[in-house]
Formats: sequence, C-alpha cells, structure tokens
Amino acid sequence: MTPQEFETFLKFWDDDALRTIRILEALPRDKYDFRPDPAGRSIGEMAWHLAEGDAYNSLGVAEGGFNPGMRPPGMERPKQVEALAPGYERVHREAVARVRGLKPADLSKRIRFFGGEEMSGDEILWGTIFHNIHHRGQLILMCRLAGGVTPGIFGPNREETAAMRAPAGGTTSTPAKEGASAGAGTGRG
Repeated sequence: MTPQEFETFLKFWDDDALRTIRILEALPRDKYDFRPDPAGRSIGEMAWHLAEGDAYNSLGVAEGGFNPGMRPPGMERPKQVEALAPGYERVHREAVARVRGLKPADLSKRIRFFGGEEMSGDEILWGTIFHNIHHRGQLILMCRLAGGVTPGIFGPNREETAAMRAPAGGTTSTPAKEGASAGAGTGRG
C-alpha cells in the first residue's frame, strides 16, 4: 500500500466508523439483551463485535500475527447500550493509532490469519471494514426487530424519506402507507 493509498484507507475506515457510531447511538436503550435468534448474539454483543473487529485485526497486523490467546487492551464489553458508542469510538481511535505506527513493509507482510490462511496486513485491514459493514447490517435489522429506528447511512431510511417527501408544514404519510405506495420496492428502510 502506498502512502497515498494508506491515507485513503484511513479516511475510508474513519468515515465507516462514523456510520457505525450513528447506528450504535440509535439502538433502543432497553434492548441490550434482545436476541432474535436464541443461539445468536444479542444487540449488545453484536454491537461490541464491531469494536472487536477493529481491535483484534489492528493488533494482529501490528504484531505480525494472530493467536487465539491474544487480547487487545480495554476490550471488556460494556453492559449498557449507552456505553456502546463511546466504547466503540475509543477502540476505533486506538486501532487507528496502532495502525498509523506501521510502515508499508508491515502492511505488505504476509500474516497467518485466525482461520489459518495467509493474508497481507492491508488485506486484513480492508477486510476489517467489510467485516463491520456485514455485521452493522445485521445490527440494523436487529434494531428494527427490537422496535428501534436507525438512521440512514448510505441514503435515507424510510422515515427520513417520508419526511423529505412531506409537504412543508403538512402531514406525512405513515411508513406503512409509504411502503405501499411510491417507496415500495426501493429497498429503503
């Protein structure tokens, strides 16, 4: 990764972290333990898994390898929804600082990842972003299932779309009516 590519990566990672923080801040405060799948993660556990991705992947790249016993500092999972966004923000800042200290040779070095496959440090770091996009999507759905509303992150959600379409000073249609009319099939929501 060239220095310019590295700066582009860091900007992309930071921008993506801001999207994650917006979602974490929107989680229903009383639904930390909400779990649509009894064998799956709760909202609180899924939210913190996003922080784990940043922390563990940056540490493994910085240390030149991964092992099952590795543990980044400060990774105790918060037990309240209100603490998830500030906790994630702290972990992300620490991960970025850890990665900023690396040299291009550190990023191109092949590292044995958790599953045993060898990847370069930059592949692992880009994979961190994709990992978080994947799990953030799951978290957004969990939030909706728990009765919450998350903000749009790559465009407006259905409530934001309805507000934009509403006449100034007028009434808005309900999200259910919105979905049954012009917004149907748009994928917004």
